[in-house]
Amino acid sequence: MKKVIIIVIVVLVLLIAGLCTYFVIDSKANDNSVKTDARIDNESVSNNKVLVVYFSAQGHTESVAKKIADNLNADIFEIVPKDEYTSSDLDWTDSNSRVSREHDDESLRNVELSNAKVDNFDKYDTILIGYPIWWGIAAWPVNSFVKANDFNGKTVIPFCTSSSSSIGDSGKLLEDDSNGGTWMNGQRFSSSVSDSDIKTFTDSLTK
Repeated sequence: MKKVIIIVIVVLVLLIAGLCTYFVIDSKANDNSVKTDARIDNESVSNNKVLVVYFSAQGHTESVAKKIADNLNADIFEIVPKDEYTSSDLDWTDSNSRVSREHDDESLRNVELSNAKVDNFDKYDTILIGYPIWWGIAAWPVNSFVKANDFNGKTVIPFCTSSSSSIGDSGKLLEDDSNGGTWMNGQRFSSSVSDSDIKTFTDSLTK
């Protein structure tokens, strides 16, 4: 009889231990999902605490940024180089063009901006930063903006436009240059992205 009782106790202990392990693992998994999935609460959207920042070389990123801002009822800020890029500057097939020289010589990528500061930047909870992909990374005028601002206490969501390249490590590299902030996984849009695809993205941020 004593052996039966001992066996029952052992089985109960093992079951309790197994359940405890399951809940610990499940809790950690849920914590991790919170860190990797970007969300914007509806109060932030309604109170205009979301800012869309973008640099656009040929208009593709500007178009996406404006649609994102409209969908989220967000404010918008354009990153503009003090010495703006011309069409010939952007000719990456020309080894002597401005972007080609900047690509080859990293010291030339510290692009001065006409304005790197956003009015009332402190009021924003969430910042979406958009840019075209240049040679697999974010167009470098964006780095100048990121370095010039304090992102502590903010959620930052990168997005990019490209004809074929993925977003790659561009968001992580911007995070490395930033002063704080919680940086989320980014979103890549094709140069000819549809309004419905942009809506799907912005809807996913508020669900």
